[in-house]
Amino acid sequence: MTEFIQVSTATDKREEAERISKAIVENRLAACVQISGPITSIYWWKDNLEEAEEWLLTMKTSKEIYPRLEQAIKNFHPYEVPEIVAVPIMAGSSDYLGWIKKETGNE
Repeated sequence: MTEFIQVSTATDKREEAERISKAIVENRLAACVQISGPITSIYWWKDNLEEAEEWLLTMKTSKEIYPRLEQAIKNFHPYEVPEIVAVPIMAGSSDYLGWIKKETGNE
């Protein structure tokens, strides 16, 4: 069942989150992108402890598409080093997973 993955990234503006999400879905690199936020992120960046309000993007796609999705996120994202993390979907509704497969052109 690990044919499917959930990929996340975050950005500092809702408008950026929407722009990235639309580009990802329009290019069929993910069947769905959910935008959550605002969230608070606390992290180290260039030897400084930072705190930022961000918007979290959660993308559902297939493992096969991941390299193209990662490159697209890097191309569309304003951050120097954007978060790009993928985790396997271990189980899910066969109807929903079939929909992911269809909408990402892997049917």
